[in-house]
Amino acid sequence: MPAFPSSFGIASLLLVFAAATAGEPYQPKIDPANFTHTVNNPWFPLMPGSTATFIERIGREKRENKVTVTHETKVVMGVKCVIVHDTVTRDGALLEDTLDWYAQDRQGTVWYFGEATKEFKTGGRMSTEGSWEAGVNGAQPGIVMPGHPKVGERYRQEYLADVAEDIGQIAALNETVTVPLGTCKECVRTREWSMLESGTSKKW
Repeated sequence: MPAFPSSFGIASLLLVFAAATAGEPYQPKIDPANFTHTVNNPWFPLMPGSTATFIERIGREKRENKVTVTHETKVVMGVKCVIVHDTVTRDGALLEDTLDWYAQDRQGTVWYFGEATKEFKTGGRMSTEGSWEAGVNGAQPGIVMPGHPKVGERYRQEYLADVAEDIGQIAALNETVTVPLGTCKECVRTREWSMLESGTSKKW
């Protein structure tokens, strides 16, 4: 699932909305000329040099998620993507270290073109199992935030069969959410789930 939290910026966390039902063919048409060099979608802005830190609590466990929009770029499928560096630590120990690749089309939709991820496990083991790149071995880019979200619309967030099959859906618009940092208005609420796992999550 895209590592960049949908609560970043003033809100939390298409060409065409892609099919999001298991079994349906999925191969969005990507035209590099239809993409811009900035990501300024109001619900998913990526300003190079900006950093956000999120605290995640799972039971008694506390994790820190640091997200940095770098000044670096990567070309994927001919599209220049912004590189976002995402780390997850627990008690100072690094659990995950990921580089995510995003780009915005001229309709304002933010696309997710893949990730290079490392997961650090006990005993010094390290896994890159969740890594994928659009255009390689059948992987396809997905959408993390539509340019003009509409309640009820579904979209694939990422796609590589049996590796990355996450789905998003716009659940509500214009919500007000209060967090420790303050109160955010005009938020978009999404539902997210994976075709490879049970359960769903919601984000603002």
